[in-house]
Amino acid sequence: MPTAAGSPSSSTTVTTTSTAVDVTENPVSNRNEGGGGAPAASATQSWWESISRARSRILSLASVLSSPDLASLADSDRPARSLLDSPLAYAALSAAFSAPSSGSGDDPLCHWLYDTFQSSDSDLRLVALSFLPLLAGHYLSRVVSSSSSSSAANPPSLAGFEAVLLALYAAEVKARAGKPVLVSVPDLSLPSLYHTPRPSAPSRQPPSAATAPPPRPSVGILSPPLEPQIAVKSTKRACIVAVALDSYYKNISFMPSRSKIDLCEFVAAWAGQDCPCRFELDDDDLNRSSLCSSSPSSSSSSPQVRIFFEDNGGIGGAAEEMRKLAIQEGPNGNHCDGEDEGGGASRRGSRVPLPWELLQPVLRILGHCLLAPLNPQEVRDSASMAVRCVYARASHDLLPQAILASRSLIQLDKSARKAAKPEIVPSNSSKPNTPSKPKKPEVLLVSK
Repeated sequence: MPTAAGSPSSSTTVTTTSTAVDVTENPVSNRNEGGGGAPAASATQSWWESISRARSRILSLASVLSSPDLASLADSDRPARSLLDSPLAYAALSAAFSAPSSGSGDDPLCHWLYDTFQSSDSDLRLVALSFLPLLAGHYLSRVVSSSSSSSAANPPSLAGFEAVLLALYAAEVKARAGKPVLVSVPDLSLPSLYHTPRPSAPSRQPPSAATAPPPRPSVGILSPPLEPQIAVKSTKRACIVAVALDSYYKNISFMPSRSKIDLCEFVAAWAGQDCPCRFELDDDDLNRSSLCSSSPSSSSSSPQVRIFFEDNGGIGGAAEEMRKLAIQEGPNGNHCDGEDEGGGASRRGSRVPLPWELLQPVLRILGHCLLAPLNPQEVRDSASMAVRCVYARASHDLLPQAILASRSLIQLDKSARKAAKPEIVPSNSSKPNTPSKPKKPEVLLVSK
C-alpha cells in the first residue's frame, strides 16, 4: 500500500534503516581501530629482538677474541651487517683460526660460530657463512697433514670444526627435504636452445604414419639426496664440506671480498700445482705477472724465462738453471717440470684430495668470482690463479669433468681480460674520417 512521504510510518522506516546501518558498521570500525596497531607493534618488537640478538652475538665475539674494539659494532643501526662487513672482525677471527689449537671440541670460537648459525636471524647466519672459507680451509689442510705426519696415531681434535660443518650440512638436508638436485639438459640435436620442432603439414604426412613424439629434455642428477649425518666420517668428509660450500655459494652475493679471496687462496693450496701446466692455455701476450701477484705463492712461481746474475756462479749457475727447465715426463704422461722449489711453503693450506663432488661447488664459486661484474679486481685475480691451479691438478689427475669446467672458466677469463684491455692506437695514424690532402706531382728537371 503506498504511503505518503510525510507520514509517520515513512519516517519510522527511514529511522529504523539508518539505525540498523549504524549498528552494523560500528563494530567493524571498532575492530579496525582496536587491532590496527597490532601488526606494527609486532614488526617493531621483531626488529628490536633482531637488534638485541645481534648485539649479544657481537659482545660475545668480542669477549671470545679478547678484542674490545669489536664491541663498538654493537652500537650501529644494523649490527649484524656491520659485523659482516667489518674487516677488523674478519682479521681477528682469521688470526684465531690460524692458531694450532683452534678447531678442538672446546674451542669457544667454534661454539660461537655454531650458535650464530643456529640463530633465526638471516643476517647472523650470513655472518657465520662468511667465515666458512677459513674454517674449511684449515680443516681440510689439517686433516691431510695430520694423517701424513708421524703423529697420525694421536691426531689433533677437530671436533669444533666438524660441529659447524655438520650444522651447515643438517640445514641443507632439511632444506632439500630428501629430494635430489636435478638439472635439465636440452636436446642437443636441435639447432639451438630456443628451437622447437614444428610438426609437418597434415597433407604431406601419410595418414598411417604415427607422429613422432617431441624430444624430451634429459634430466641429470646434480646432487643425490642427502642422508643425515651425526659425525664426519672419512668417507663422507668430502660430501659434507661440499654441501657446506654449496650453502656458501647460494649466498655468495652477500659475502665480503676478503672471504672470497681467502677461499680462492685455499683452493689454489688444495690443488697444490705450481707447475707451468697452469699457463698452458694462456697466450704469450697475457700478463702473467698480474696473476701471480695475487697468489700467495707468487714469490715462488717460476716463469719460463729466468734472469741470471753474476753471483749465481757464472756458466755453472746458468747450466744448473737450464737443467731445472728441462722437460720431464710425469707419471700420468703429462710433460711438466714438476712443482717449483718451495712452491707450497708460503701457501695457506695443504694439497688435499679433490673428488668431483667437492670440485663442483668450488668451480661454481670460482666462476662467480671470475665473472660477477661487481667483484673487485683482487677477487678476480685470485680466482684466475686458483682456477688455473685446479686445471693443472685435473690434468695431472685425469679428471675429464674438472678439465672441461676449469678450461671453460680459463677461456672466459681470457676473453674478459682481453675485452678489458685498452686498445693502443698509434699516434701517427690518421683518422679515417679526416680527408687527406692530395699530394703534388713530382716535377723532375732534366738538363739537356
